[in-house]
Amino acid sequence: MAAAAARAWFSSSCIHNTYICMHPHDALVLAANNNFKLQTRRRSSTSSINSTNTFTWDDVTRISQSQPLNLHAFLHKVKLCNRGAENIDDFIPFVIQNNVVGYVHEGFAGHLRKFPDVFIFPEDDSQAIHFGDHVRLHPALTTPEDRTYAVGDVIECLGEEMIPGIRNELYPVMSSFGTQAFFSLERAAAPYFGIKAYGVHMNGFVEKDGQKYLWIGKRDESKSTYPGMLDHLVAGGLPYGISCGDNIVKECEEEAGIVKSIASQAIPVGVVSYMDIDAYRYKRDVLFCYDLKLPESFVPKNQDGEVGSFRLIPVQLVANVIQKTEFFKPNCNLVIIDFLFRHGYLKPEDSGYLELLHSLRKVA
Repeated sequence: MAAAAARAWFSSSCIHNTYICMHPHDALVLAANNNFKLQTRRRSSTSSINSTNTFTWDDVTRISQSQPLNLHAFLHKVKLCNRGAENIDDFIPFVIQNNVVGYVHEGFAGHLRKFPDVFIFPEDDSQAIHFGDHVRLHPALTTPEDRTYAVGDVIECLGEEMIPGIRNELYPVMSSFGTQAFFSLERAAAPYFGIKAYGVHMNGFVEKDGQKYLWIGKRDESKSTYPGMLDHLVAGGLPYGISCGDNIVKECEEEAGIVKSIASQAIPVGVVSYMDIDAYRYKRDVLFCYDLKLPESFVPKNQDGEVGSFRLIPVQLVANVIQKTEFFKPNCNLVIIDFLFRHGYLKPEDSGYLELLHSLRKVA
């Protein structure tokens, strides 16, 4: 199916597929699904409330930085980003050209079955034998452009009720990092298709009087995700068509007002990753980590309205904030814990050293 034909088909069928006109049995199914989504929202809201209690910078600075670091407390924070492994059997592979590119919850797959010109569920062919129950794209969708348009229109039809937070930002769908993209997928939909999503996080640090400090941002209260929580100086998802290095330079300018001549000195230092299952969502995120040593005179200035304020905080205090509070956006904890390893704040003599180190890389 050509891209234009695919879009024309969806424009005529989307109203039907959103169940404005329903058979009574479909109404019961939709009611059950809405109840499931309501329960999911309540669970997510509860989690959000617990992790976004209102706090100020004064609350941050009041935390003692003299307390010894507890690696088991850090491990607990890592585990909060790696939930739901016991539910992995509820997901089926998402296959493109004999490559498993993601995983789809059986419940979410039920919604995709309403779009047979885009998604098919083979049962009696060689691929079914090889992959078991799985979902793949219709063979008529032969180009990345066709797939991007067709899947994008499905997401538009499913809408915010099913996939909240749609932001019209595309992520590449690949078999592994750096390979050719099969198509591009709306960022908010990435966990619903279980694809690997990539991002960049940068530790901006300063050295003075023999001590290291980290610039920490506090997310703007208007953010739709993790409002008011602590965050890195610079971080962002890796959208389609941009390299990690170019993306970190772009994010430096947008989030902290760091000019290109300084931002380009950021050093890539590795990755952290995690796998988190929550209802229909299967997050498989890989974060490329960067360090940037900044001059003492530097003061960040947010340009895109997503950061409310910044503070320069001793690394030891940052570490204690992580182990004693829920102030940080959860995945930032992993990147900062990795920083603590690399800069010698954590030592092999510390109890739980290897377990914590290994826990930072769940998927690559």
